[in-house]
Parts: sequence; structure tokens; C-alpha cells
Amino acid sequence: MHQCVAKELALGGIVMRVAIVHDWLVTYAGSERVLEQLLAVYPQADVFSLIDFVPAEQRGFLCGKNVRTSFLQHLPLARTRYRWMLPLMPLAIEQFDLAAYDLVISSSHCVAKGVITGPDQLHVSYVHSPARYAWDARSEYLGSKPGLNPLRWLAQHCLHKFRQWDVRSANGVDSFIANSQFIARRIQKTYRRPATVIYPPVDTDAFSARPDREDFYLSVSRLVPYKRIELLVQAFAEMPQRRLVLIGDGPQLKALRKKATSNVSLLGYQNFEVLRSHLERAKAFVFAGREDFGIVLAEAQAAGCPLIAYARGGAAEIVRGLEHERPTGVLFDEQTPAAMVAAVRQFEQHGGQIHASDCRVNAERFSQAGFRQEIRQHVRDAWEEFAGRAADPHASDMATPMRQRIAA
Repeated sequence: MHQCVAKELALGGIVMRVAIVHDWLVTYAGSERVLEQLLAVYPQADVFSLIDFVPAEQRGFLCGKNVRTSFLQHLPLARTRYRWMLPLMPLAIEQFDLAAYDLVISSSHCVAKGVITGPDQLHVSYVHSPARYAWDARSEYLGSKPGLNPLRWLAQHCLHKFRQWDVRSANGVDSFIANSQFIARRIQKTYRRPATVIYPPVDTDAFSARPDREDFYLSVSRLVPYKRIELLVQAFAEMPQRRLVLIGDGPQLKALRKKATSNVSLLGYQNFEVLRSHLERAKAFVFAGREDFGIVLAEAQAAGCPLIAYARGGAAEIVRGLEHERPTGVLFDEQTPAAMVAAVRQFEQHGGQIHASDCRVNAERFSQAGFRQEIRQHVRDAWEEFAGRAADPHASDMATPMRQRIAA
């Protein structure tokens, strides 16, 4: 249920004027869930996004906001080929005029953190990840084969320029928030800045933890290469007596259906009710990718579903392995079919130690209410520190307007 209750935010004796900046709005997915909860905390905020093409039936999370967009909104093919416009995105995000706001919160996995703010404005950036395709995961998107490919050279040149801007624009952020310890390390590596970890919100109340599980394994994912779904298909081809159900759509769907053995079912896109039903009934959820966090993994835990996952990225922070007093899943260390097969066998040998109730308790760490409370407290602390610096009589003259407003 979307929470859209109007109220004013007062910090430091003033009524805050808040802007929330999002990269792009085309659907209701993981980063949009963060935006939804930010609007629950700051319902008076104005929303800015490079483009806004969210269908009418999915717009409830925006609480009726009239989203302010950039010039990219009006370019040809913006609705379907917006990712091709990456070279223009830094310019577009810098065009937003945010001078009227006291607090700017960017929800960023690409360029949103690059908005321009002044010395009297607090900029808090919730980073889902530094742009993966520009930094450590670029080979997953462009491929790693050398050769005389002019288009690949052009893409590499554009990403080089983007990285230069990306690092420079990080200087405009006063406080970074990361969606996992994994992303906090990425932020430190990329921008040389510390980040506070606040896990993304999970609607744990939407799921019930059933202790009785059915005899099938489940994975839910967009079918793109870096999710490593083909690894799951290969692993279960070696375990014909075990059934795997895959939910999700994407460019790999046709190829995976050709490779899938009879014990692997690819259902394509399914609505939330079907997804929830499978999460609440599956024997275990299997995942071989490296996620920044992995909201669906936390949803599986909320549904009482054990996890079998690659021990890197957000999964390592969600899953409590068999060494834990109250385990919630099994982690494996290599992205290979053999490692997945071994992990499934380990789960079946020791799965009796994993209980649906423990999975559910583990998931409560990521609840929406907890997210809102942590965001509210982080911004309050950041504002008090920011306003304190501005009110320091030894601070530069540039802080005078802020000192006057706080004193007033």
C-alpha cells in the first residue's frame, strides 16, 4: 500500500524544502521502491527525474506527484532507448534548478548524484551502486574480447569520459548512503568517500512464512547475462531428478528455453500474486549472480524460503549460512555449475537446520518501517552536522545565509 500522507518536515527550527532526484522513471522496480519510501518520509518533496514514462497503472508509488523531467524526455526514442543517451545524462542532470531547496536527496544508480547544489543546501545521496557498466562490471556489458571493433572503442571512450565526470560530481555530495556493505566498498573504491549502509526497503508484510514447502527450487530474475541464469540451467541439467522453476523475462528467455532440460520450467513474466505464491511454496530459492543487494532474495526470506546463493555482493549480507546458530540458507564461492550442484546437495543434507520462522525473522531487518526510520535519523544527523558547520562563527562568509536562517 502506497503511503502518501502530506506533512511538513521541520529540522533546525525551519520548515524544510525538499527535492528528491531519481535517475529515470520507466517502471516500478527496486530503485523505485526506495523512491516510494523516501516520499513516505518526505511527502512534501518535489520529484525530479531525467525522464518519466511510468505507465498510469504503476504510478501509485509517486503519490500523484508531477515529476519534473529534463530535456531528454522530449528526444526521439527516449521512451525505449534512453540508455543510449548516457553521454547526454550528465549534462541533463546538471540542468535541474534546485536552488529553492534546503535538502536534496538523490536516488542514484547512474547520474542522479551529479545534481548541482549550493553551499547552503544539504545533498544526501542514496546510492544503489556507482554505474556498474562504467566501473568494475563494464566487461559484463561490453564483453572482454579485444579486437578491431570501432563501436566498442567508441563505447569505451564514452565510458572513460563518464568516469571522469562521475568522480568529479561526487564532490557535490555531503553524505553518502549505500544500499549494502558491498556497495559501500564500491563507493569507497570509486569516490574515496565513506558511506552509511541503509538496506533498501522490503515489503515483508506482503509475505507469509509457510513451514510446509513443496518439492521445487525457484529463481526470480531479469534474464540478462550478469544474473547468471544460464548457470542455474546448466546445474539443474546435471540434477534431472530435481525441479527448477524460473520466473522472469529478458533478452535471454528464448536462448534459455532452448537450453533448458525437461526438469526446468521458464514461466516468463508473472504478476506479483504468482510470484508470492511460488516464494511461499518453494523448497529453496537459488541465485548465482552478484547483486548490489537483491530485494527478491530478502522477499524470499520474508516468505520463509531458504536461500542458496553466490557468496558475493548483497547475498552475503542477506543469507545467514549454515555456520550461523539460526541459518537461513547456503552460500557457495564459485560461479560454476559444479559449485551450484554441490550447494544444492549441501542444502538437502543440512536443510533440516533451516526453519521458515528463522528466515522470516532474518528478513525483518529489511522492513519498510525500519528503512524509513533509518533514513529519517540519518538525514536529521546529517542536517545537524551541516547546520552546525554553517552556524560556526569561524566558518567562511559563504555560510552566512544559512546562519541567518537558522538564527531566525
